Amino acid sequence: MLSLVLITGLLACASGKPCDTETAHSELLLSLNKNLLRSLETQEGLPNPSVHLALRLSNNHNLAKESEHLNRLKNNLHNDIQSSLSNSQSVVGLLALYTLALKSSCYDLNTITFSVNEKSETLLTHLKKQMEQEKEHIAFSHRPLTNYYQYSLGVLALCVSGIRVNNHVSNKLIKAVEHEHLKHGDSESVDTYAMAGMALQCVKEAGSHVQNAAELDTALSKIKQKLLASRRTDGHIGNEFSTGLSVQALLAMGGQVAECAASMEAMRRDARSNTYHNPMAVSQILPALHQKSYLTVKSKQCLNEDDTLVLEPIDPVVVLPSKTKVTVMVEVVTSSGAAAVYSVDAPKGSSLLEALELLKGKDVGFMFETESSLWGPFLSMVNGEQARQSDRRYWHLSSDGTALSQGVSDFKIEAAQKITIKNTSY
Repeated sequence: MLSLVLITGLLACASGKPCDTETAHSELLLSLNKNLLRSLETQEGLPNPSVHLALRLSNNHNLAKESEHLNRLKNNLHNDIQSSLSNSQSVVGLLALYTLALKSSCYDLNTITFSVNEKSETLLTHLKKQMEQEKEHIAFSHRPLTNYYQYSLGVLALCVSGIRVNNHVSNKLIKAVEHEHLKHGDSESVDTYAMAGMALQCVKEAGSHVQNAAELDTALSKIKQKLLASRRTDGHIGNEFSTGLSVQALLAMGGQVAECAASMEAMRRDARSNTYHNPMAVSQILPALHQKSYLTVKSKQCLNEDDTLVLEPIDPVVVLPSKTKVTVMVEVVTSSGAAAVYSVDAPKGSSLLEALELLKGKDVGFMFETESSLWGPFLSMVNGEQARQSDRRYWHLSSDGTALSQGVSDFKIEAAQKITIKNTSY
C-alpha cells in the first residue's frame, strides 16, 4: 500500500508543473522576509534562533537589524540556556538551534562558552555532552530524554559545525527511523522525519559514517518515502506547518525542485492567505521557498551579502472586537480520564487563548497556566494538573475531535465548537 501511495506521489510530482522561477515569486518572498524581520520588533519572550536562521538563509538582508538580533541571542537566549544547564535540564534542541543561528552568521563558535559547576566549556562541548546523555537514555529506555526531533537537531547542529558525530549517536537515530519510533503520541511525526533527514544527510555528506553506510542509506530512503507518502492532495506534506521542513529535507536529500512544485505552491498559497502569521512558522517555510535547507549553513560564507532590505513604516491596525459571539464548549480530560465540561461565549475571530481567559474569568472552576516556547505560549497546567515534558506528557488540543495544528494563541474561534484539552502521554 505504501509503495502505491509513493508511486502515486511520484507521478504527481512528475506531472506537476516545474517550479516557476524564483523571480516570479520574489515579491512574496520579500514580503515574508520583511514580516519576519518586523517580528523582531514585536516579539515577546526570548529572541528566536530559528527566526535568525531563516533571515540569514534569505537572499535579502538588513544586516544592522540581524546584527542587533544576534546580540540579543548572545545575551538573553544565552543566559536562559546557561540557567537551564546549571539546573541540569535537557535543552539539546535549543542549544542546537542557537548553534545553527550563530553558524549562520559565521560566528566563531569556539568563543561561546557556558559554565557549569565552575567549569567553563564551549557551546559545542556542551552540545556533545547533551547528545551523549540523550544517547544513553535511548540505550536503556528506548527513547531520548527530550524527543527525536530535538535529537535530530542536535546531530544536525554538530554536523554542520564540522564536528564528527559519534557513530553511536547517529546509529541511535538510524535505528529509530528503521523501527519507526519518530512519533508524537500515537502518530508519526512528519516534522521529526524531516529533521532526521537533514541530520542524516549531513552525516552522509561528512563521510564519517562508513561503518554502517548501507544502513544510513536505507534510513534516508525510508525518510524520503515517509515524506512523499505524507503528501496531501493540496500539496502540503503532513500539514501546513510541517511542509516547510519537509521540503527543506527533500531538497537536502537530493530531491529536484520540480519534485516539490506542488508543496512549494501550497506554501505560497497559504502565505498569501496569512496562514503563516506565527514567526516560527515563517522561519521554517522561508528557507524552503528560497530552495535552501538548514544544511546550507554548513557552507555559508558571510561575504558580499545584500543589504537592501528596508522596513517601511506601517500604520498600526486597530482590530475592533467582534460583536458576534460564538459558544465554545471546553472539555478538560485529566490523566486519570476524569472529564469536566464548561461553556463560554467568545467573540468570533478571537484566539483560543482569549476564549480560555474569558472562561477562566467566569469563576466556574476552570483554571490554566501557560509557558512560553519558540512557537508561542502553550498550556502547562489546567485545573491544577500539570502536563510536563519531564514527565513525557502534554495537553493535547482538538476541535470537534480534530487535532489542532496551531497553538492556543494562533488558533482562531470562527464558529461554535467543542474544544477538548486532554492530558496526554508521548
